Amino acid sequence: MKHYNTEEWVDYVNQVDSGVQRQAMEKHLATGCKQCTKELSLWQRVRANAAAATEASYQPPAETVRLAKALYLTIRLNTKQPESQPGLVEVLFDSFLQPALAGTRSTASGARQILYRADRYQVDIQIEPKPEGNRLVVIGQLLDISHADAPDPAVPVTLNNHCGAVVRIATNEFGEFRGEIENAGDLEISFPGQQEKPVVISVRNAARKLPDGVA
Repeated sequence: MKHYNTEEWVDYVNQVDSGVQRQAMEKHLATGCKQCTKELSLWQRVRANAAAATEASYQPPAETVRLAKALYLTIRLNTKQPESQPGLVEVLFDSFLQPALAGTRSTASGARQILYRADRYQVDIQIEPKPEGNRLVVIGQLLDISHADAPDPAVPVTLNNHCGAVVRIATNEFGEFRGEIENAGDLEISFPGQQEKPVVISVRNAARKLPDGVA
């Protein structure tokens, strides 16, 4: 039985091999060859860990993030949007609901990124557990879709963990806010919407608890 060498399995994992070669290697794996299956598994883990390390260390410049958000908001404003209902909350994106790449789950930082359409706002929230203690760092931004050129100053935002801890903060001139609260599992974020009707965002299992020894 022919066994494929390291270079061939590296090309296979990086998807730079030819179609004919790839089909032949897949047929070979289907025979149950333990040696080649082990070799493939090794290089898949190496590639996954390298990708995870690169992604975890990358932080885009704050100005780049702000420009991207402004561009996204401009596109949304130039597209006819349905009338929002007071108090209505819609999840547009939740990083915890996106499947992670194979081999990267154990190296995840635990940070959670969620994007909502809530009332007249687009709400961008990042929830991250602090390395020390049992607290959450909540960073967010409220973008008023109906008045993008005139952001509301100092919108009051309340964090509540439903276990007695309540933190009251306010947005800055860019609609940004930041607060810390004890991690009790679930998290509630509220702020006034249309006609001062409160908008309440409930986040179940706000942050993933990492296994001991995982950074």
